[in-house]
Amino acid sequence: MSQYCSRRNFLKLSGLFAAGLIVDGCSDPVLFSGKRQNRPNIILCMCDDLGWGDVGYHGTSSPVKTPHLDAMAANSLQFGRFYSGAPVCSPTRGSAITGRHPYRYGVLFANMGRMEPEEITIAEALKPLNYRTGHFGKWHLGTLTTEVKDSNRGGPKSTKEYSPPWKNGFDVCCSTEAKVPTWNPMREPGTATFYGTHYWKQDGSFVDPDSPELKGDDSRVIMDNAIGFIRNAVKQQTPFLAVVWFHTPHKPIVAGPKYKAMYPDLPEEKQAYYGCITAMDEQMGRLRKELQRLGAAENTLLWFTSDNGPEVGTPGTTGGFKARKRSLYEGGVRVPGLLEWPGQIKSHQITQMPCSTSDYFPTTMDILGYRRTGGPEPIDGISLVPLINGKMDQRPAPIGFQSQRQRSLTDNRYKLYSADKGKTYELYDLIDDPYETTDIAAAHPKIIASTKKTLEEWIESCSKSNHGEDYE
Repeated sequence: MSQYCSRRNFLKLSGLFAAGLIVDGCSDPVLFSGKRQNRPNIILCMCDDLGWGDVGYHGTSSPVKTPHLDAMAANSLQFGRFYSGAPVCSPTRGSAITGRHPYRYGVLFANMGRMEPEEITIAEALKPLNYRTGHFGKWHLGTLTTEVKDSNRGGPKSTKEYSPPWKNGFDVCCSTEAKVPTWNPMREPGTATFYGTHYWKQDGSFVDPDSPELKGDDSRVIMDNAIGFIRNAVKQQTPFLAVVWFHTPHKPIVAGPKYKAMYPDLPEEKQAYYGCITAMDEQMGRLRKELQRLGAAENTLLWFTSDNGPEVGTPGTTGGFKARKRSLYEGGVRVPGLLEWPGQIKSHQITQMPCSTSDYFPTTMDILGYRRTGGPEPIDGISLVPLINGKMDQRPAPIGFQSQRQRSLTDNRYKLYSADKGKTYELYDLIDDPYETTDIAAAHPKIIASTKKTLEEWIESCSKSNHGEDYE
């Protein structure tokens, strides 16, 4: 597993990065010119509980309309095997901004743990490089206030869980701790009652729940703020990182009349589910159009994914993959994955190499020529720069997963899975059997033995990290 510098060494070197003095070490020098104005913008878009089959471009039987994501896919590197860092939301979000598995720093499940101050987020890594950083939408990596009761955990009794995005490297924020309704996000669905979760700004104040800007489609609320941030960064000729984390289609699932009307022959539940996804898709189209208008599209990496598979009991679909949210079978962690970067990705490509939300951080650092200089902190993700350049089609290291009693390890072909903390194991060939219909463990004892050893060593490494051994 690759490693990047510890927080102490990173801060010591940050001035050198800002001055552009440490720029060597990237996989392909063409991707980094050394000129600050040419450093690419980064946008990380993520849905909440969006299943593999909940996008039109995968061609599943779902009737969902996602024309803007379909257009984006046609111009993107499309991931056939993209994995969320975990089968639930909070841990995946941690993996996306640290490159590290969440079991290394105590974000073991939803509404659990926080982003520890010793962790280096992608926002903290980019700020010394003159990046403007913003977070918009669902945070779910700690509480956002110690002053008033808010959302699932926020309030005067939550000081240990306090870790808002503006304490983790983000300059501009319009963020919630956790879920909100996907239409009229400040109100209990169908009522005038305050839902209980605020949108918070970087100065620690919350947006007035009665503000007109918080009415209507929640994805639009999020994108309003993200686009305002992007416009300002482009105007100031400053590279930017925008983390845009939609609540769609997490419960409470509500859609506005316009979007429900797009599915007239379906029952109410499906109108709401598909309608809120189509509303989110509209905002992705708005974002892509705005990047073009600003002249920023060519030099922007626009990522799109989901934090886990679809929730149990919703109309969401895995596209046939086994199980759903909370499971480490494919349906819980194989999610939509796109990367659009017109300046480097000139045509539609599909890769079947396993990739993960943990790869965002090391890929970004590699593009910028960030060189490891020492330090104890393990990074679980890998740089996808060689993949982007057409020089990689096999993942050099497997992807490890842990969630409650479950654990698994996925490589280019095989997947080892345990539902009971390693007492028993199943083995699947994801090339011949992507839907995990047949456990082949009994026929492959050597593969079981070697893969189990690798998984157990990785689990031990995560345990040491979680006990603070990575921190100086």
